[in-house]
Amino acid sequence: MRKSKWIVILASVFFLTACAGLAQDSLAQANPTPDASNSNTSAPSAVSSNSAGSAATPQFQTRNNRYRISAGDSFDLTFDLSPEFNQNGVTVQPDGFVTLRGVGDLKVEGQNVPELTSTLRTAYAKILHDPIISVVLKDFEKPYFVADGQVGKPGKYDLRGNVTLTEAIAIAGGFTEKAKHSQVLLFRRVDEKWMEARILNVKKMEKSGNLAEDPFLHPGDMLFVPKNTLSKIDRLIPAASMGSFFPIP
Repeated sequence: MRKSKWIVILASVFFLTACAGLAQDSLAQANPTPDASNSNTSAPSAVSSNSAGSAATPQFQTRNNRYRISAGDSFDLTFDLSPEFNQNGVTVQPDGFVTLRGVGDLKVEGQNVPELTSTLRTAYAKILHDPIISVVLKDFEKPYFVADGQVGKPGKYDLRGNVTLTEAIAIAGGFTEKAKHSQVLLFRRVDEKWMEARILNVKKMEKSGNLAEDPFLHPGDMLFVPKNTLSKIDRLIPAASMGSFFPIP
C-alpha cells in the first residue's frame, strides 16, 4: 500500500513537470525572441516625420561625406621622390578615365581622394619603388542643394557654410501662396541606391519660434514644398457643385 502511494506521487510529479514544459514551449512560440539576424537592414528608412507625439526627434542616416570625383573634375599630382612624373590639371574624361604619364589610362570616377591616392600608388608601383604621391583637387563640383515645388525660385543653389532648411527656403525665394508649410520634404542621399526623406512641419516651427528641429543641409540635399489642399482645386468649376464645397444655410 505504501509502495503504491509513492508510485502515485511520483507519477503526479512527472505529469506536472511535463505540463510545465509544454506551457513554457507554448509561451516561447507565442512570444518568440527577436532575432537581429532576421531583421531587414538592407534598406535604410524611407520616410520619417516630426510629429508632436514622437519620443525623439528623427535623425537622418549617417553617411560618408567625402567628395567623390566625377567627370569634368581636375587634380594635380605631385611625386615627392620622382618630380619628373608631376602633372598639373589632370582632367577626368566623360567616361571617368584619366590619362597619366607613365601608366596610361586609369578609371578614377567615383573615388574620393584617399581612394584615388591608393589607386595611383598601385599603378605607379609597377614602374617606381614605393612612390609617394600627393593629390590636390583643383576644379570640382561645388557643394549645392536643390529647392523644388512651391518656392519662389526653384533651382540649384550653392551651399556655402552652414545653411538650415528654413534658410534654404528663404534663399530659394520663400514659400509661395500655394505652399503647404506643414509638410516640407527634405531628401538626403544615403548611398548610390537609396534616398532618405524626412517630413518637417515648418509652419509649426515658425509659429512656436522654436527652430531646434531646423536641420542643417548637407551637400546634395533636396527640399520639396508641396501644394496645399485649396491650391489643388481647379480654377474653374461648375456653379452647381459649389454647394458641395460651401453648404448653403
